[in-house]
Amino acid sequence: MSDVATVMLLRPKSAGFEVFLMPGPPTGAIAPNEDARVAAARVLFSACGVLLAHDVGQIETLELPNLFLLRKKIRAGGDATEVLRAAGLGWSTETVLPWSHWLTPSIEQERTSQRIFVAEVPPGMLPTFDKDEQVEATWVRPGDVMNVEPAILRTCWELAQHARIADVFAAARMRAEEPQSILPRLHRSQRCLLLPWDPDYERAGQGESAPFEHLPKWATGPSRFVLEGRTWKHVAAPGSTTAG
Repeated sequence: MSDVATVMLLRPKSAGFEVFLMPGPPTGAIAPNEDARVAAARVLFSACGVLLAHDVGQIETLELPNLFLLRKKIRAGGDATEVLRAAGLGWSTETVLPWSHWLTPSIEQERTSQRIFVAEVPPGMLPTFDKDEQVEATWVRPGDVMNVEPAILRTCWELAQHARIADVFAAARMRAEEPQSILPRLHRSQRCLLLPWDPDYERAGQGESAPFEHLPKWATGPSRFVLEGRTWKHVAAPGSTTAG
């Protein structure tokens, strides 16, 4: 099972906030023995040029052209932390907050351990790409996100429950007090994935099971994903009074 980090990058917007997609959120592998939060910051910079870093005193400023050079070195395979250190910078991992941990259902041949983080784009900084990169990046309100994998669809549903980025960060800190890995299960007779708090998770799910030892406060709302055509829909279990 491979380890990956995904960053839900947020920016303030009138009456709320938006999430950055390209078309999905920046995602990349976590290197062996690499801290997951460092990996998240590295993935964000490598994928879209958003640097979450601080000055460690070796240089006074970092001009914009240097950002492109640093990103190029990292994308070429250079040790990201060492590349930053040579430029007088260190990762600002405190600005990348853990949100959730997802495991690919055991029925899949290729499985991942996906750690999802939330971060706010620094003031004055925007995602940037090289001229030869074919990327259709966009900012979307989390409640309007569609056509993404179940883990991201659920995350966007959760983000949409909060009015401000500050509320998201407060929720992230509360979630850290109730960490639970999320392992969906495929329904035996329906085209849907069941989350651990779905009433059919144990009875009708197939494949490896990881029921929650206790129900965390964040395990609310829709509890399954239904595949309609090629699009996943995040919905409540039949008969449930939970709003979707």
